[in-house]
Amino acid sequence: MQTLKEGSRGDDVLALQRKLVEKGFSPGALDGDFRPRHRAAVLAFQQVRACWRTALSGREPRRRSALPRAELPPEPGMPNITVRSPRKMVPGAPLDNISKNLPLVMDELNRAGLTAQSIVLTAIATIGWRRAGSRRSANLFRVQHQPGGAPFDLYDFRKTSLGNNARGDGAKYKGRGFVQLTGKFNYQHFGQEIGVDLIADPEQANEPRTAPKLLAAFLKRAELRIKQALAVGDFADARRAVNGGTFGLDQFTKSYQTGERLLG
Repeated sequence: MQTLKEGSRGDDVLALQRKLVEKGFSPGALDGDFRPRHRAAVLAFQQVRACWRTALSGREPRRRSALPRAELPPEPGMPNITVRSPRKMVPGAPLDNISKNLPLVMDELNRAGLTAQSIVLTAIATIGWRRAGSRRSANLFRVQHQPGGAPFDLYDFRKTSLGNNARGDGAKYKGRGFVQLTGKFNYQHFGQEIGVDLIADPEQANEPRTAPKLLAAFLKRAELRIKQALAVGDFADARRAVNGGTFGLDQFTKSYQTGERLLG
C-alpha cells in the first residue's frame, strides 16, 4: 500500500477515510481525495491512540486496527501573529488591549505547546479582545437573578453543574477572564492547575497574567477535540469544546475565518 499524503487520490485514500469514520474521526466526504483536513484527522487519531498507550503503561494492545499509512510532516511552529491579525479578526477591538495582552497570550500558548494555527486562531477568536484584560469583563450574559433577588442568585446552589453550594456563590464565581470561567468547581480545578488560588480571590481570573494561563489550560484540555472539529469545519463543536455552548458562534466563526485568510 502506498504512503498517503496531501494530493493522493484513489482507493487507498478512500480506505483511510472510511477507517477514520469508523474510529470517530470523520474527515468529511468519502471521495478518495486526500486533503489537509485528512491530515488533521489522522493526526488527532494518532494523538488519541498515543495517550491510550501511555495509559496502558507503554504496553501495546494485543488487538488494534491501525490506519493505512499516511505521511504526516511535523506541525509548523507558532504562526506569525502580529497586532494586525487580532485587529482584523475582531473589528473595533481596542489597539491598546491587543498590544498589552497579545504577547502574554502567545507566551502562555507557546509554554503549553499550543502552537498549531487552528489552536492559536481559536484562542484569539475566543477572547474577542474588546474585553481583554478588563476588570469589567464580569459576564457576557445578562445578570441572572430571581425577582427581587441578588444578581446571579439563580446559580447559588448549582452544585451538580457548577459546584456552587452556598448563597452568593453565583455572583462570587460568575464568568470572568478570556474564557468566562464560571462556577466554583472550575475556579477550584483550573486555579489549582495554573497555581493560583481563585477560590480565595476569584477576581484573579481577570488579571492580565492569569487570564492567558486559564485560556491555555482550557485549550489544552480540549486540544484534540478542537483540532478535529475545525478539520471538518465544525465551528459549533469547536466553540462548545472551549465554552460549553455556542453563545457567540457567529462572531467566533467570522473571526476564525478572517484569521485563516490573513495567515494564508
